[in-house]
Amino acid sequence: MVVVAILAAGRGTRMKSNLPKVLHSLGGRSLVERVIESVEPLSPSRRIVIVGYQAEEVKAAMHSIPTLEFVEQTVQLGTGHAIQQLLAYLEDYTGDLLVLNGDLPLVRTETLHQLLQTHQENQNAATILTSHLSDPTGYGRVFCNDESIVQQIVEHKDCTPAQRQNSRINAGVYCFRWQNLAEILPHLQANNAQKEYYLTDAVTQVGKVMAVDVEDYQEILGINDRLQLATAYDILQRRVKEKWMLAGVTLIDPTSITIDETVELQPDVIIEPQTHLRGDTTIQTGSRIGPGTLIENSQIGENVTVKYSVVTDSIVQAGSRIGPYTHLRGHAQVGAGCRVGNFVELKNTQLGDRTNVAHLSYLGDTTTGNKVNIGAGTITANYDGVNKNRTIIGDRTSTGSNTTLVAPVTLGNDVYVAAGSTVTEDVSDDSLVIAREHQVIKPGWVSKKRSAQSQQPKSS
Repeated sequence: MVVVAILAAGRGTRMKSNLPKVLHSLGGRSLVERVIESVEPLSPSRRIVIVGYQAEEVKAAMHSIPTLEFVEQTVQLGTGHAIQQLLAYLEDYTGDLLVLNGDLPLVRTETLHQLLQTHQENQNAATILTSHLSDPTGYGRVFCNDESIVQQIVEHKDCTPAQRQNSRINAGVYCFRWQNLAEILPHLQANNAQKEYYLTDAVTQVGKVMAVDVEDYQEILGINDRLQLATAYDILQRRVKEKWMLAGVTLIDPTSITIDETVELQPDVIIEPQTHLRGDTTIQTGSRIGPGTLIENSQIGENVTVKYSVVTDSIVQAGSRIGPYTHLRGHAQVGAGCRVGNFVELKNTQLGDRTNVAHLSYLGDTTTGNKVNIGAGTITANYDGVNKNRTIIGDRTSTGSNTTLVAPVTLGNDVYVAAGSTVTEDVSDDSLVIAREHQVIKPGWVSKKRSAQSQQPKSS
C-alpha cells in the first residue's frame, strides 16, 4: 500500500511569472498534471497534492481529476515542512509514502515502479531516486557506500567545494516507510543557509536508506525557469516522435514538427514540415498533413490531405482535401470526398459528401447536402446582430460566384443560385434563383461629370 504526496506549494520565482510554477504547460498539460499521470498506474490508495502559493488556483486547475486530495502549506518553509503538514492526515497510516516534486514532468512510471519495488523488497526505511550528472550544479548531492546505502545528503548551497565534485544527485523522489518518517518529522531543524526544513535531513535519520540510480538522467530534470521548460519540451517531443516513427508514421523533417502526447496516429500517415498536432486529435491511415498546418482537437479520416491550413474542434472524413489556407473551426464537419480549398472558412458547418467549397468563401452555421458546389465568394450571413442563424442547402445545389445567403434561409435540392445574388427567402427544389438588381447603363455619364467638375471655381 502506498500513498503519493506531490509537492506543489512553491511559487517558482525563477519562472518570472504570477502563474504557479507547477501550472506551467508542457506539451498541452501542466507540470503537476504530468506528475499525477506518472503515478496513476501505481494504483496509490491516496493522492495528496501539497499546495501553497495561489493554492486556490492550483486546486481549480485540477478540479476535474477525481479523488485528488489537497493539503495546504500556508508558509513555505522547505520540503520537510511541507511533509510535516501530512502528520494529521496520515495519523493512522502504516504503509509507504511516495514523495515527488510537482515540477518533475519527465519521470516515467516504470522508474517509479522500480523505486517502489526496490524499497519494498529490501525492506528499506527509505529509498531515494538518484542519478549521475556531468554537471550537477544546483542539485543536492547524495553520498553512498558500495552497496548503494545512503550515508549523507547535502543540498548544493550547503556543499563544500570538495562535496560539489560528487556527481550523484538527489532527484527529489523519495519512498518512505511512513511510520519511521512520522517519528522524525516533528524534530527537523532549519540549520542551513536557507533556514528551511529539509526533507533530506529526515532521510538519514529514519533507518536504512538505499539509492536507486535512474538510467536516463533526463527523467529527473526539474523545471525552475523557462530555459529548463524548453529543454523538457524538446525531450518530450523526441520521445513522442520516436514512438510514432517506430509505429509506421513518416515525419518529414521531425525537428520542425510538434506532436502532443494526446494525439493518435495510424500507420502510413505522413506529416510534412512545420506541422503541429495538438490536443485530442486522431489522424487515420493514408492521410498527409502539412506542410504548414495546425490541427487541434480534431478527427481526420483516412486518405485526407490537409496543407497550409488550421483545423480546430472539427471532423474531416475520408478522402477529403483541405487547403491551402483553409480554416475549419467551431465543430465543422466535412463529409467524405469533399474539396475545401483556398481561403475558405467553415464555422459550425456540416458539409455533405462530395461537396466542394473551393475558393474564397465563408460558411457559418450552415448545413449542406451531398454533391453541393459552393461558388467562389459565397457567404452565408449567419449573424443578424443579435442571434446566429442557420443556412440549409439541399443536395446537388450550386451557388454562383459572389453569392450571399442571408440566414435563416433554406435552399432545396437541385437549386441553382445566379452569380451575385443576395438570397433572403427560402427556395424550393429544382429552381433557379436570381436575386440581384437589374444592370443600369448611362452613356456619357463620365464626360458630363468631368465637364461639371471643370466649371467649378477653384479655391484660392
